[in-house]
Amino acid sequence: MTYPYENLDNYTLPSLLNRSIKLYGDNNALSKLSEVPMKYREFGQKVQETVKLLQDNGISHGDKVVLLSQNMPNWGIAYFSVTYIGAVIVPVLPDFHPSEVLHILRHSEAKAAFVSRKHISTLEESNNTDLEFAIELDSLKIIDESINKSHLGELAKRTKEMAKKLSNTATKEPKEDDLAAIIYTSGTTGHSKGVMLSHKNIVTNALSTHSILEITKDDVFLSILPLAHTYECTVGLIVPILHGSSVVYIDKTPTPSVLLKAFEIVKPTMMLSVPLIIEKIYKNRVLPKFTGSFIMRNLYKNSFIRKKLNKIAGKKLLETFGGRLRFFGIGGAALSPYVEKFLLEAEFPYTVGYGLTETAPLLAGTNINLPPKYRSTGPAFYGVTLKIKDADPITKEGEIIASSPSVMLGYYKDKEKTDEVMEDGWLLTGDLGYIDEDGYLFIRGRSKNVIIGSDGKNIYPEQLESIINQDEAVLDSLVIEQNSRLVARVHLDYELLDERFNASKNSDAKVKEDITEFLEELRLKVNDQVASSSKMVKFIEQIEPFVKTPTKKIKRYLYVE
Repeated sequence: MTYPYENLDNYTLPSLLNRSIKLYGDNNALSKLSEVPMKYREFGQKVQETVKLLQDNGISHGDKVVLLSQNMPNWGIAYFSVTYIGAVIVPVLPDFHPSEVLHILRHSEAKAAFVSRKHISTLEESNNTDLEFAIELDSLKIIDESINKSHLGELAKRTKEMAKKLSNTATKEPKEDDLAAIIYTSGTTGHSKGVMLSHKNIVTNALSTHSILEITKDDVFLSILPLAHTYECTVGLIVPILHGSSVVYIDKTPTPSVLLKAFEIVKPTMMLSVPLIIEKIYKNRVLPKFTGSFIMRNLYKNSFIRKKLNKIAGKKLLETFGGRLRFFGIGGAALSPYVEKFLLEAEFPYTVGYGLTETAPLLAGTNINLPPKYRSTGPAFYGVTLKIKDADPITKEGEIIASSPSVMLGYYKDKEKTDEVMEDGWLLTGDLGYIDEDGYLFIRGRSKNVIIGSDGKNIYPEQLESIINQDEAVLDSLVIEQNSRLVARVHLDYELLDERFNASKNSDAKVKEDITEFLEELRLKVNDQVASSSKMVKFIEQIEPFVKTPTKKIKRYLYVE
């Protein structure tokens, strides 16, 4: 298999980085919003300095190094420094609970950690682990007692003594099949697994993006998703570095106001997003303009007029993003059908991708220059083969299985779980869907979430939830089975409903009655849009927000009775 990239010696991360530094040395590489960008040449120098720091303190080929931080340019320096010497990077989502971080430190047997100033307190309880020293990511300096008085500072004393005894050995370059990263998934089933990805897994996945998109050294990526998530790491960091593009990070939570300011300053050409972000923009900024008055609501129901209005709204939305956006990649979860219809009719430059952490992550996606198929994640990427296992003879639906150079090495220290998902070189994704005559993949839902209807047909709760979530007063929903019947737990936007039901002037009992009435009306409205076997008998008010994983997926197992 060949990829259209010259001067790449092998499929390793050091080879990819060295190529980019030679080709794009004077180009802008990484920066924080409104700060002077680091050039690729400077990026390469900082990687080498950090490599020396790691080696001087005893890190070598195969050692595990945790990376716990919010997004920043030094995140990429840490990532490439560790993998440059054949050590193994263990990125951790900053939203992980401290107990989960401690579990990862112990399970991975990490000898060192990069941690941002903001998250140092999480590591302060990391005694009784194999951790020998920690590096403050903001300064790229060993954490000693001058930085932190906890046992992290104490570790630095021991490390100094040990470093004196070490001879600085030559860098052992990693091979393609060497382990590069262990990614701990934030599972909705409650069990975090360590996905082992090789250099070849990651690099070939980045190389395969040429099949859907042309990226150049003039492109500017605005990074808003956590880099510890494989999607952002591969497509939002490694892919731009491969092409000499620049990446800008926001040093704040990406709220609508923060994003609007960033769009204005950066004027990005490329962005990655989870559905939640674009759905919020649609729900809060686009939809109210079409549903704010009785006349507009009725006009918007007419498909011809709706398409015209959506096209106008699409142009305005592009201006909101800075006016230069030519690629908006959506992944990580299912996109609402209503939002996708709007993006399609608005001619917004979006594409929906499909993948898993276990495949580094990309498996399928639509070429940005081709019209997307509504509700499809597009055809398989270059080098990827997708099949449907045990397909239903009528619906053609079955489990999606994948084969590609990016399929993981396995789960760290868990052969049993690895054997459960690997079958003759194929990865069993656990997702259900079908492939049409043009090779386009359509996802139906997770096999573990499927509910079998009274007529024997599959009911996909995710599809019902996307309809419920379309209502402006709904923040989240979860469809489950109770006593062989479908019910939905619905978390509401109480701020909006307080205003709607005039809560400040009405009694709590009256507001409660209004909410109960609203939920019943919503249930009837949703049931009008679904098949008879998918109709729900009850909507239950979910007062507290749903407990979610760091990647914002509801932990379903907590709510299934």
